[in-house]
Amino acid sequence: MNEMLQTIMERRSTRKYNDKPVTEEQLTDILEAGRYAPTGGNCQTVHFVVITNEEIRENLRGLVQEAFLQMELSDDQYASIQNSIRLSRRGNYVFDYHAPILVVVANRKGYPNAVADSACALQNMMLEAESLGVGSCWINQLHWLDENPSIREFLEPLGIKAEETICGALALGNYDEKQPVKPRTGMQVDYIVSASEKGMLP
Repeated sequence: MNEMLQTIMERRSTRKYNDKPVTEEQLTDILEAGRYAPTGGNCQTVHFVVITNEEIRENLRGLVQEAFLQMELSDDQYASIQNSIRLSRRGNYVFDYHAPILVVVANRKGYPNAVADSACALQNMMLEAESLGVGSCWINQLHWLDENPSIREFLEPLGIKAEETICGALALGNYDEKQPVKPRTGMQVDYIVSASEKGMLP
């Protein structure tokens, strides 16, 4: 097994972080991995806002919790959104798991590849973090709250532009204990060796 495949297979989402700081060099390398992700038509419009200030992150956590408090639960909601609402109602919701670094990833509104390009950047950063022994977790809550006025009012002075949509975020930090690697049980693979095999030819 080559080193890249091993990194991919060993990466796990980290939801508990310790106080050991991520070094400036590590953070730079992780962000560079994101910057070198592929983009549709080589547009390169993905935008990172890196939040390392604890007070700012704590204020954002409060706004996120309040935003989910305002939502109604429904049976047809995505399970993670339901969970965010329930935890917010308990008053102990921390959407970024107290990670010491939050990278907010945005792209142009109306750009058809905005989410896809941002996803490539997020994946690159997670894999680079894994290779450096840094924990990471993809955070979707700010994407779900992209049009929430309070969230936008808070993030735009930090660098998110009015003409941008929030496509996701990345929590970064060092972990106490690595999650064990578990075998994949889903994501089916079909090999098409020839068109005649699938009845695609007369």
